[in-house]
Amino acid sequence: MELEKYIGVIVHRADLKLNNYYQKVVNPFDITVDQWEILVILWESEGITQKDIAERLYKDQTNIARMLFKLEKKGFVHRVTHETDRRSLRVYLTSKGREIKDEILAPSLEAYRKTIEGLTEEEVETFRRLLSVIHNNVKDL
Repeated sequence: MELEKYIGVIVHRADLKLNNYYQKVVNPFDITVDQWEILVILWESEGITQKDIAERLYKDQTNIARMLFKLEKKGFVHRVTHETDRRSLRVYLTSKGREIKDEILAPSLEAYRKTIEGLTEEEVETFRRLLSVIHNNVKDL
């Protein structure tokens, strides 16, 4: 089979371009795409643990802790010791982290629209479902 026909190659190439594009979108806010993902999660559900964030993003807890430290230094989040598990930290947005939501989401949503341009909502949902199937096929290999 030709290299360009391997799904993994196509997905990887698309991921590189998408990550590059989204980084340009979030650069004006002095954050990385990974930090943006954390903020999006916190805008949905504040007070979750670092471990929960790591699981949602499929990243190890050490990397998440490092990203949270940087977001903390920039004044977007703060961490609080979990009330029943002293080894665990809950993550909360600061007022700055809440206030910047609309400012960051507007260009993020525009980037998303550009990304799916030319696709119907049904095609987008089918694509999500297919990627999920592929992910599930290889996640434990």
